[in-house]
Amino acid sequence: MSGAMIIVDTPSPTGGRIVSVHRSGGDEVLGLAHSDRDVVAFLEGAGLSDPEEVLDDPRWVEWRGSPAHRWPPA
Repeated sequence: MSGAMIIVDTPSPTGGRIVSVHRSGGDEVLGLAHSDRDVVAFLEGAGLSDPEEVLDDPRWVEWRGSPAHRWPPA
């Protein structure tokens, strides 16, 4: 596991990716994203200011199972 605080998981069969955040010693699922816009909205809702700025920063976000910003069905 990386030290990233935000995980954008492996694409599901429908193309969505579960987005979760690691905080307070555990993981919290924020939702199922189908686009970068969804990820940004989830992160804003979780209290992160300027989430667009961290999407490509591996210290913050780990993209699993498919390259960043890709939304293919599994």
